[in-house]
Amino acid sequence: MTSDWENYYKETGLRAPRQTLIAALTRFEKEGSDPDESHAIDLGSGNGRDTAELLRRGWRVTAIDSEPAAIAGLTQRQDLPEETRLNTILGKFELVEFPENVNLVNSSFALPLVAPEDFPDLWNKILYSLIPGGRISCQLYGDKDDWRGNPTITFFSHDGISALLNPLEIEFFEEEETDGTTPRGKHKHWHIFHIVARKI
Repeated sequence: MTSDWENYYKETGLRAPRQTLIAALTRFEKEGSDPDESHAIDLGSGNGRDTAELLRRGWRVTAIDSEPAAIAGLTQRQDLPEETRLNTILGKFELVEFPENVNLVNSSFALPLVAPEDFPDLWNKILYSLIPGGRISCQLYGDKDDWRGNPTITFFSHDGISALLNPLEIEFFEEEETDGTTPRGKHKHWHIFHIVARKI
């Protein structure tokens, strides 16, 4: 399993940052936010495709992942700035304590991998950690995804997504339903909600 994750990070880690992260950062920049005063949590950071972009832009980042290979790969990246403000936490993010008063919680394709019984408490923890005006950028799985029925993964209907995001101001929302492959090369029908939302 360790080797499997290492291969996954090798395959995906040097790709461009996710469009949801870029969309959120663009909005912060338009607001004139100071990166020196900005703190992000990257949940399920992997070996840092999104964390690296935040660090390059001068943000302070708390990167959280449950896989030792992810944290090792992140800290060993050669493309990080010489001066970084990076804190790493090894652990399941539904269990670890989050920093408070953060500007951004980013989670690329990691939140769905939390079991349905644990997801509500995790979502509330995310919202609590954000300052007013803070943002979440993430992906969530829809109920037409091939992995639906897996009890360790959380899926949402359209009504479920609407209820989840109701307390927030939705700034970017894109629904994707397509046939493709996983990073490990397996065929899959994807049903994904790409989201950027702002805490009011």
